[in-house]
Amino acid sequence: MTKDYVIGIDLGTTTTEAAIFRNGKTEMIINLNHEIVTPSAVGIDESGNFIIGAKAKAQYLLAPERTAIEIKRKLGTKETIHLGNQSFSPVELSAKLLAHVKSYASQYLGSEVSRAVISVPAYFDDIQRQEVVEAGRLAGLTVERIINEPTAAALSYGINHMDDESHILVYDLGGGTFDVTLLELFEGVLEVKASSGNNQLGGKDFDEALIHWLKNRFEEIHGIPLGNDPYTLARLKEKAEQCKIALSTQEEYTVELPFLAEKDNVPLGLDETVSRSQFEDLIRDLLENTHIPMQVVLDDSGISREKLDFVLLAGGSTRIPMVARDIEEFLGIAPKAEIHPDYSIAEGTAIQAAIISGELNGSNSIIMTDVNPYTLGVRVVEGFSDDCMSVIIPRNVTIPVTRHKIYYTNTDGQSTAHIEVYQGESRTASKNHRLGEFKVTDIPYAPAGEESVDVSFSYNQNGMLHVSAVLVSTGKEASISINMMDAESTKEERIDVSNWKTSSISGDYRTVIRRAEKSLKHIEPYLDEEDKDLAEEIEEHLYLLKKAIIDEDTAEADTLEDYLLELIEGAYDE
Repeated sequence: MTKDYVIGIDLGTTTTEAAIFRNGKTEMIINLNHEIVTPSAVGIDESGNFIIGAKAKAQYLLAPERTAIEIKRKLGTKETIHLGNQSFSPVELSAKLLAHVKSYASQYLGSEVSRAVISVPAYFDDIQRQEVVEAGRLAGLTVERIINEPTAAALSYGINHMDDESHILVYDLGGGTFDVTLLELFEGVLEVKASSGNNQLGGKDFDEALIHWLKNRFEEIHGIPLGNDPYTLARLKEKAEQCKIALSTQEEYTVELPFLAEKDNVPLGLDETVSRSQFEDLIRDLLENTHIPMQVVLDDSGISREKLDFVLLAGGSTRIPMVARDIEEFLGIAPKAEIHPDYSIAEGTAIQAAIISGELNGSNSIIMTDVNPYTLGVRVVEGFSDDCMSVIIPRNVTIPVTRHKIYYTNTDGQSTAHIEVYQGESRTASKNHRLGEFKVTDIPYAPAGEESVDVSFSYNQNGMLHVSAVLVSTGKEASISINMMDAESTKEERIDVSNWKTSSISGDYRTVIRRAEKSLKHIEPYLDEEDKDLAEEIEEHLYLLKKAIIDEDTAEADTLEDYLLELIEGAYDE
């Protein structure tokens, strides 16, 4: 009989690790190379086969055009990654990496693994989290929970300190992302108070600063530009990483690259000794970028520096000696290395997995609460703008939580209220992430401001956001459920609407459809972000109208027709 294991996975920018909780403790899972750490690299070899991990990282030096590294940083973007003459999305390549983890974990445990808890940066937004879940699904894994990386690190610590009462700040500086989370540990409960971070700050940026400096030194010495040849940059990156790591334990390191370019048929190289102080000067400004997120969690949690009991370090980049000094100068408290910087997040995901599977329960378990890292709200009209973000659940509110607000009609005789749900910190709604939309219809005829809609947001611990709206005067209700953990939750499966003209009601809407299609050509997308947003909205509602026509849903089609006409007028007002 095989056991239904739930494993924990730390899907990192530069490395990936997996762990399991069994026999009362966490256990790191060994990969096919008999190592704990798997490089987060994916490539295609000369035969066209996928290679993952150490093999892919080794290939990066010889064939960077067929190798992808630091894929995690591209999640949530529409960027295409090219491997040779093939193109992939960040989700597809992340899935290849997770499938590799699934394979070696199954072999290690002697049982097919199909369930996992995966960690993400605390400051990953909903789209990035959804893409991690989708990557897991493509890899053949049911993602039982997404857990924030610093929370996972705190779990790794808290499981052995359940009788403690303390305020903990987890400082997680990894290969590509930075997170800071403030938690309170008391009586076996680990309560997240606030999270913040920077998804574009990590060891990769320290490498880039050093690469830039080395390139400049080469050009100063030899008087020729080094250029951006991918093979040269791959070799520079490897040496920069080696230099950074070495300078964590020694005062200087010599970078030797015997051949980088040539001049007058003479090969030119680089032989440069880098001191720790020089490297620290290069990354000083980058480290100062960690100060704002630290201050945000102090402010949002209401916990002052003086009330912090200790700072936990997580992430490989915290091995840089300057990091600990910088934290102590900013917070007035020296950080502690009481958890393994490389393994603690995977261990924490394994603990969460054990709680889900029932391996950890009762008196030996730990209870964890979390917060929503981003603000949630709806799009409203304020003054002369119809693109304002009205906040319903602020960031860093403990979940589960329910909040509501009342809104009023803004035009005479308004019959429909469009409820558009957004996530993000901008006061301009369209600059945030749109999570979904629904409508409240059949609003009684009344002057502007006399009819009201009560909008309620309920966000639970499993990542489910339920949004409902009630027309106060009649009690008519509409709602939408958005699974913040499910990649498919906000994506309705598309159907072919090309045959809309065959519907018996199509003639009533031909004119608006022709005008909408013509307006798309008029906008000439995508000249700028505003044009792009308008074009995408017209395209989306054009599809929905054609679908309503096929379904012969006249009420829905009439509502969409009115909304499309408003959008079309906006297109011609440009």
